[in-house]
Amino acid sequence: MLLVEHLPLRISSKSSYSKGWLGCSGDLFPTRVGSNPTSSSSVFITTAFIDKKMTSNELQNITSQLISLTTENEWLEFKQNNYSPEEIGKRISALSNGACLTGQRFGYLIFGIEDENHKVVGTKFKPKTEKVGGEELEHWLIKMLNPKIDFRFYEYTINEKPLVMIEIPATTDNPVRFRHKAFIRIGSYTKELTEYPEKERQIWNKTSRQVFETEITKQNITADEIVKLLNIQKYFDLTNLPLPTSQKGIIDRFIRENFIHKEQSNYSITNLGAILFAKNLQDFERLNRKAIRVVTYKGKSRVNILKDHTEFKGYAVGFENVIEYINSQLPSSEPIGKALREKIQMFPELAIRELVANAIIHQDFSETGTSVLIELFQDRLEIANPGKPLITTLRFIDEYKSRNEKLADCMRRMRICEELGSGIDKVIIEIEKYQLPAPVFLEMEKHTKITLFSYIEFKEMSKKDRIRSCYQHCCLKYVSNENMTNKTLRERFNIDPRNSSMVSRIIEQTINQELIKSDDDENTSKKYAKYIPIWS
Repeated sequence: MLLVEHLPLRISSKSSYSKGWLGCSGDLFPTRVGSNPTSSSSVFITTAFIDKKMTSNELQNITSQLISLTTENEWLEFKQNNYSPEEIGKRISALSNGACLTGQRFGYLIFGIEDENHKVVGTKFKPKTEKVGGEELEHWLIKMLNPKIDFRFYEYTINEKPLVMIEIPATTDNPVRFRHKAFIRIGSYTKELTEYPEKERQIWNKTSRQVFETEITKQNITADEIVKLLNIQKYFDLTNLPLPTSQKGIIDRFIRENFIHKEQSNYSITNLGAILFAKNLQDFERLNRKAIRVVTYKGKSRVNILKDHTEFKGYAVGFENVIEYINSQLPSSEPIGKALREKIQMFPELAIRELVANAIIHQDFSETGTSVLIELFQDRLEIANPGKPLITTLRFIDEYKSRNEKLADCMRRMRICEELGSGIDKVIIEIEKYQLPAPVFLEMEKHTKITLFSYIEFKEMSKKDRIRSCYQHCCLKYVSNENMTNKTLRERFNIDPRNSSMVSRIIEQTINQELIKSDDDENTSKKYAKYIPIWS
């Protein structure tokens, strides 16, 4: 009889070799080490944290596959009873690093199996009752490890013999250290990683290449479960593609888009598929903190919150909801300036759409516990995304570099955002059309923030507002293959031609700040001079 409390493990097989290869489909960890295709180094195992219990047949298959391996390796170790908290900590470090090095998603330390012949003999180890100086073993281990990986203990029985498995995720940031030292498995021995600098370099290289979009967020699920978790119809609506007549056609399309991966008999959902099309991001443990949040404040400070709304639908599914909600919170403005004759929103909707989409695309998903945050005040709108910008904020108008290429490509094809590099241009065009102060692009310690300001008269603008507006106007003209002149800047500020000297002073101040320069050194007339950004 086989009993299990909870064992989130699944193995699938590939046909590439006739022996000893358990497959992980897709391109998650394509690296394979060892020249011998039947060696234990060539084994790939896939796992998933799932709420449902495994069947006896599934678990027996998993266990038999693990113990059928010829030897222990960099990511797998068997023990019976010989252990100490220190040794467990070292092995968690070693197995996490070894799993990364060999392309595994997880490493395993299993108690109750003899390491020489892989016979199931059972163990007396009870991790739930173990203490280290009065502190629970698991909590003590977490404190001693850096980074704090999400290893998990599982207690179960096979043929009435108790087993304990520690499932250890492969490191994705840097080598895992226990008590400030990193370890690695060399054969059947646990060694300090510093003794093997080439292996340490390989781990650093692998962790630096992790791509958020291709990582798996939920595994071992059926096609029916995919339909329940993801908004399939929304994808076909946004791409203007006909909905396939069969479930297989839908699944095949999602596989081609890398939204899901095919496993042996079931499927896995990638971060890309979930973050775009989740019906509810709370269904995905590692993504629920990536939901877009919109906070409305009373007045100009953060003292009084009027409303706090979180959009838990995937970005593609819930994008329009977010934009509609923001617009519903914004007051309408009376006609302003000569160019606008009808009642309008405080901020142009096109600018809001582009900036929200931009924040989604450029966020750093490795920053945990935070996501895109939109804050609405009486006089401004702030949009922040996790992560520092990849380019200087002074070049937002003319340069483009995406942190999440696959996500950006999908959102462009679904017409949620603009083509490469054109989004911020259109924001500035709309801001000038509405005659608003120029937006502020700020690089913060751990995030990027863009602030839109409500309309104010030119005379109320500060010197910084005017210089910033002059610089952005000059950049906008440059990327449009035009030049800024006194005349174009007057029009941008809606200033009467008789006050051209006022605009000349703004231009001179912007030159003094080394933001723009003259494009015609021979022309001494400020009225007809042409200007370009300093970096051009």
